[in-house]
Amino acid sequence: MTGSDPQRPPGTTRAPWEFAAPWGARGYVTPLDGQVHWIEFGPSPLRPAPGTAAPEANPRQGPPIVFVHGLGGSHLNWCQIGPQLAAGRRAVALDLHGFGLTPGTRRNSTVQHNTRLLDRFVRQVTGTPVILVGNSMGGLISLLQTAAAPDTVAGLVLIDPALPLPRQAPDWQVASQFLLYTIPGLGELYLRRLQSRQTPQLAVQRVIDLCFANPSRADPAMVTAAIALAAERQAAPHRDESLLAAARSLMRVVGRSRRYFATMAAVGVPVLLIGGTADRLVPVAAVRQAAARNPSWESAILAGVGHTPQLEVPGQVLSVLTDWLDRHFTLNG
Repeated sequence: MTGSDPQRPPGTTRAPWEFAAPWGARGYVTPLDGQVHWIEFGPSPLRPAPGTAAPEANPRQGPPIVFVHGLGGSHLNWCQIGPQLAAGRRAVALDLHGFGLTPGTRRNSTVQHNTRLLDRFVRQVTGTPVILVGNSMGGLISLLQTAAAPDTVAGLVLIDPALPLPRQAPDWQVASQFLLYTIPGLGELYLRRLQSRQTPQLAVQRVIDLCFANPSRADPAMVTAAIALAAERQAAPHRDESLLAAARSLMRVVGRSRRYFATMAAVGVPVLLIGGTADRLVPVAAVRQAAARNPSWESAILAGVGHTPQLEVPGQVLSVLTDWLDRHFTLNG
């Protein structure tokens, strides 16, 4: 551990929500440029389990894992793999500004601002260096953090990360939706009308239909938790402007493909790239293109899987990820 390893970040309190409790996770809120919600899997860093030593006397070993969700996602995106990866190391998932249970605004929900939030989080909450595991926009943010502050990151896992698209016909439903997001005024109108017409149940189902190759794979307990979280978020201020700010900033970064490819090439830590052949948002051709440009990276292509493999086929993701961890990181840090 080259940096600090804080067990109780200043101002941290237990969160009043328990959406992730079915997976043994506890929620916390820490002041980091506003109140930031995050969850921890496994033994609590704030108090020992009954009959065990205090965390300071018996710290968990190995670099902490920090999960970073994608556009429209939350800490719940990691509950089906987080508990298993918490053995021997800390495993935490934060809600980025404007998503999950972390408030956001148009100003602080951009990719750039959430990268700064991630930097503060790993320095002040988990200690560094960490292993970043990011999906979609979270993969992009994790990549930017690794390139900008390599001392804070020991390893990087990119699960269907937002990537420059190769020249091919796009998924027109996805492309038209993101095109609407980019147009000032029209994006806001589209989201207002969408939000006014859909219940939390419908909102969750729409995400599953978009992000899963096979929606029947959705775990019922996760669907229940996601609906409850969506209902909680209905009253969240600025949620539409946060989503649009994040989406627009994401598309600007991905659209500058030459700069993005240079950022990828600058990463010097072990990288695992995971993609699904049936991903409608990040086509598998984009994943293969990134792998070809970075031959030192390891990659795994999951057949018949969509944009969120950690939710759709968590067992497959765990198998690939734990094998990679075992080969690159020991539990002695």
